[in-house]
Amino acid sequence: MQEFENFLKTYPNIDTVELIIIDPNGRIRGKWAPVSALKKAFSEGVNFPLSIHALDVWGGEVSETGLHIETGDVDGFFKAASGTLTPITWGRSFSGTQKLAKSAAECTHAQVIIQAETETGQPLNICPRTRLQTVLDLFKQDKLAPTVAFEMEFYLIKPQSEWRGSQPEAVGANDEIDRQRMYSLNALSEHAELFEDIYFAAKLQGLPVDTLVKEAAPGQYEINLNHRSDAMRACDDVIMLKRTISECARAHGLIASFMAKPFLDQPGNGMHVHASLVNDEGKNIFAGNEGRKRLESAIACLVETMMNSTLIFVNSYNGFRRLTPGSYAPTSPIWGENNRSVSVRIPAAPDYAQRLEHRISGADANPYLVMATLIYGMYEGIKNKLTPPAPVEGNAYEGNYPTLPDDMGKAIDLFEGDEFITRALGQELKEVLVHIKRNELKTMTSQISSLEIMSYL
Repeated sequence: MQEFENFLKTYPNIDTVELIIIDPNGRIRGKWAPVSALKKAFSEGVNFPLSIHALDVWGGEVSETGLHIETGDVDGFFKAASGTLTPITWGRSFSGTQKLAKSAAECTHAQVIIQAETETGQPLNICPRTRLQTVLDLFKQDKLAPTVAFEMEFYLIKPQSEWRGSQPEAVGANDEIDRQRMYSLNALSEHAELFEDIYFAAKLQGLPVDTLVKEAAPGQYEINLNHRSDAMRACDDVIMLKRTISECARAHGLIASFMAKPFLDQPGNGMHVHASLVNDEGKNIFAGNEGRKRLESAIACLVETMMNSTLIFVNSYNGFRRLTPGSYAPTSPIWGENNRSVSVRIPAAPDYAQRLEHRISGADANPYLVMATLIYGMYEGIKNKLTPPAPVEGNAYEGNYPTLPDDMGKAIDLFEGDEFITRALGQELKEVLVHIKRNELKTMTSQISSLEIMSYL
């Protein structure tokens, strides 16, 4: 309650709060409420149906989960997560156009992530944040803390009124002189006002935003977050930064897309995770010769379990289009040193900063489930002192390696039958995810495309 009271003293002009829930798909759901609702959110919790964690990507009920009307669609209590209450610069519409606040005093909206408990006050096992906390508690017992950082790619898309037909167009896609402009500073300058608004809003929220670069495709950018030794907060950062980028882009008349593969002929959007482990003295346990053995053991389990875990990292029907040879998106469960064509790489770094980079996830994946699966794999690998296969050198796309599942159906089947997933995520959450994904797959494959009609009608 002290956090809530201090916030209102610091930001007296806040009149509305956005209550945020992250579902298993990583979709942001919730509602707006008067600022007075914060007191309840921080004390007893706000009522919401627990079935919000059993919706498909479109927000439809997945009856196979058994969590909707079959149970009476019961409410739980969703409590504010400490450290996530922040002011936001958006939230007011003037004449249909989003207007961003330019100072803390101008902010009238706040946001807070709320986390589910059952009607009896117990943690909800199918809540992504709850599951991540369960895994983090394993490390806490060993006096270790995952230290992690995310890198996220996104596209800036023109407003729909400027599309030619039904297909989206990225900004800069029609530049005849230079369509790519990778690492171009001019490409950043062209949207300087937007990026300045993003950085200001991020600073106001306490997000550790680091570098921003122009990426490999027209309109594609990558933004990085500095590492945290609090993995839960790091995942919260991802959710809040994605919201920030999307809302600021909307205020500038653009669409920010974290879709894994919005354009077939261009690179997809990834979400890379850098991870190490620090002990209670704050030292990286991957440093030194013994540390190197631990690092390789962690990688060994990630490589060994990667095939059956793919559904967590590539959690959308569209996401499997991103796993294309030669695209810098991984296609095989392999690892290597300073090699961007593999799934898990050891970046070039001084000894004290030794870490792994997990490169599989699409930018649309749920960061909490990605993190829970990733660090649980590291945990099992180190505990069991696993040994990885030989690292891959050179272009991994040219090697004869096993390939990750290339469609959602295969990924679901592998995921459903895997015991590692049960240990990492729990049986209940695993079953809910399988039902949700089978429902999405059925919907996606039951549509007749415009290309089919044009070809065969």
